[in-house]
Amino acid sequence: MQSALPDKLPMMSAISLVIWNLAAFCMVALDKDRAKKKKMRIRERTIFLWALCLGAVGVWAGMYTFRHKTQHKSFVIGIPLLIIINIASVYFLWTIGH
Repeated sequence: MQSALPDKLPMMSAISLVIWNLAAFCMVALDKDRAKKKKMRIRERTIFLWALCLGAVGVWAGMYTFRHKTQHKSFVIGIPLLIIINIASVYFLWTIGH
């Protein structure tokens, strides 16, 4: 008897990707809030690491929703590049899985 898990993997992966990007989006919102309140901030490298680990769309959406980090060239250029890398990575993972 075969497990139904392989059939559900694409949907589970997509849901995980959405949740990860929502978390990245919320991280940008939290950092913006902390910046306004002059509290301890989230490191830029932490935000970039989340973006690198398939969360770039969430970080990008957060940047422009909350107008946060949009004056930093490293974010304005780096996050779109990471989106491209994320898309290529997902495509690669998808093709080797089929």
